[in-house]
Amino acid sequence: MKFKVVNLGCRMNQFDGDFISSWLLKHGYEKSDIPDIYIINTCTVTSQADRSSRQAIYQAKKENPNAIVIATGCYAQTQKEALEKLKEVDIVLGNANRTDILEAIKNHLETRKKISYVDNIFRQKDIAFQEDIVFENHRPFLKIQEGCNSFCTFCVIPFARGKSRSVDEEFVFKSVKNLYEKGYKEVVLTGTQLSQYGQDKGTSLFGLLKKLLKIPIFIRLSSMNINEIKNDKGLLDLITQEENIMPHFHLSLQSASDNVLKAMEREYTLKEYEETVNYILKKRPISAIGTDVIVGFPTETDEDFNITYNFLKDFPFAYLHIFTYSDRPFTKAQKLNPKVDPKTKKERSNLLHILDKEKREHFRKNMKGKTLRAITLSHSKAITENYIEISSEELNMDKFQKINDIIFVRL
Repeated sequence: MKFKVVNLGCRMNQFDGDFISSWLLKHGYEKSDIPDIYIINTCTVTSQADRSSRQAIYQAKKENPNAIVIATGCYAQTQKEALEKLKEVDIVLGNANRTDILEAIKNHLETRKKISYVDNIFRQKDIAFQEDIVFENHRPFLKIQEGCNSFCTFCVIPFARGKSRSVDEEFVFKSVKNLYEKGYKEVVLTGTQLSQYGQDKGTSLFGLLKKLLKIPIFIRLSSMNINEIKNDKGLLDLITQEENIMPHFHLSLQSASDNVLKAMEREYTLKEYEETVNYILKKRPISAIGTDVIVGFPTETDEDFNITYNFLKDFPFAYLHIFTYSDRPFTKAQKLNPKVDPKTKKERSNLLHILDKEKREHFRKNMKGKTLRAITLSHSKAITENYIEISSEELNMDKFQKINDIIFVRL
């Protein structure tokens, strides 16, 4: 049988989708754009993500009414009843049940009934490990951690992905070494909450990085939580002193109002966030600092938003990821009042999207005249160590001679 995986949401879903593809290919299935089986790897981080997931399901059934449609991913894990009600869905497969896909397909074909395989995600002890996935031609991403132990009041992700679980250090080391030996110049370490790596195994991200730095490959880190790194001077010094750790750090803020941070149960203050990031920037000034921000969180007043807006405006962020708050199942925030009305949320979101564009342009302008390391992703595109995308045309070059090559560029 032929299958197609449609991934929505974060890069974690890319890994999960690739894992499912590998599993099916290993058992004789074939990839196809005209499949017998659609696997919709859903997202549920916001209500808009839920809608996008449903639209992908509808589109699959529209393309081939006779195909089997499997809904998996975070939406399937947290709201299986909603997906079971959709006539377009034949199988609901939770995040805890990726390796049950063969049995689910077999049972559906035999019974022609709707099948649900959604186990309790908090019982999961292991992480479905995929050695690597290559994005953008020559940037392998390696998922080394999954789940989250921080139950922020707005976030459904712990309920979708479970408690924090880590891949054993030896497997991570072996995989990174393998990537280096294959000729890759950079690896991106990623996870649901990368800064919680090792908590379940008595190790740490600091310890892992110390080992990985023995391999001469660039290491880029995905999103980390200030709460885990603010007092970890060893980790902060390591990521700011080691040249092979890329000066690009995504550190979620969510709000600059201490009142809102407290309601979110983020467990840090604005002062602690600011001090930690300033420490990084002082030691490594070219660092790109990206962040996540939620607008319209329940109880967020005009004053709270203005505090956030002004902080974002004045602080040297390289870019912003803006999310509009929506109630999520299982979370404490859905019971918080007063709610922010939709019109106000939209206005605040629009202001931050404009600000995001300004921040990106300003960061790029501040790097003008600096010489930076970059990796060529194609003959016309490269990405700098601090996450600035550049073209050969901007550098007055016809093309980059080699792909997957480390070059020095003066912006």
